[in-house]
Amino acid sequence: MPSPDPQAGTLTLVATPIGNLADMSFRAVEALKKADCIACEDTRHSRRLCAHYGISARLISYYREKERERGAQLVQLLRAGRNIALITDAGTPGLSDPGAVLVRLARAAGITVTAVPGASALMTALALAGLESHDFYFGGFLPATSAARQQCLRRLAPLPCPLVFYEAPHRIHACLQDLCTVFGERQAQLFRELTKLHEERLAGALPELRDRVAAGVKGELVLVIAGHEGQPTAGAEDLAAMLRWHRDECGASLKEAVNATAQALALPRTPVYRAALALWQETTSS
Repeated sequence: MPSPDPQAGTLTLVATPIGNLADMSFRAVEALKKADCIACEDTRHSRRLCAHYGISARLISYYREKERERGAQLVQLLRAGRNIALITDAGTPGLSDPGAVLVRLARAAGITVTAVPGASALMTALALAGLESHDFYFGGFLPATSAARQQCLRRLAPLPCPLVFYEAPHRIHACLQDLCTVFGERQAQLFRELTKLHEERLAGALPELRDRVAAGVKGELVLVIAGHEGQPTAGAEDLAAMLRWHRDECGASLKEAVNATAQALALPRTPVYRAALALWQETTSS
């Protein structure tokens, strides 16, 4: 990786409110005011935020479909000495929102990248969920189609930690239906409109939540689902699914997958290693 270019500007990732404009930090406002330009997901949405705080920096559209193309343009500006702030419509850039591509391009070009932390729907929902677990799995947005969604959920089903997903209101009923199909009666919490006037929490078994949103809901949603509570020693399918998840989703080595799976399922390392070796041999021979 190249050394930082002393003549280049700085890329600053700035978290913005997830609903309540008053959640904007002093440092975030200062960072946006000092930026030469602000790259944002939706200029119309961001213009309202800037107007509220008297921020006059130039806005540049930077959204998912044009991330690499716009990212290259922004890197050129950074190389020319411009300081750029990156924001999204809500929350922290790069967390289920555009940003990761630009961060990688900037770092590869020797650009200094920093961040101003702040609001996150993920952390807000976890705090409100009142979980005692110290770990969790964050899946962002699940696939849009039912078949792909169920396939993804089956891979995650053996995980013993809470699962957290974002979902759009027009897909939440179908999503919950697939969750019921794969996870059955697991307990879950659905958070709607976090930090806004009509903030709401729905809690209960997945079928209950599915039925409660059948008539439709409005606003952004965060879903927190209980982890797998079955007896790990009874499920060869659970063992294989978790090993595959560590290998395919996390890019783990055989040793890393064995250690993580044995710890998560409270199993002796030897049978887990044998199962993993068989899975890795299948991949090698195919």
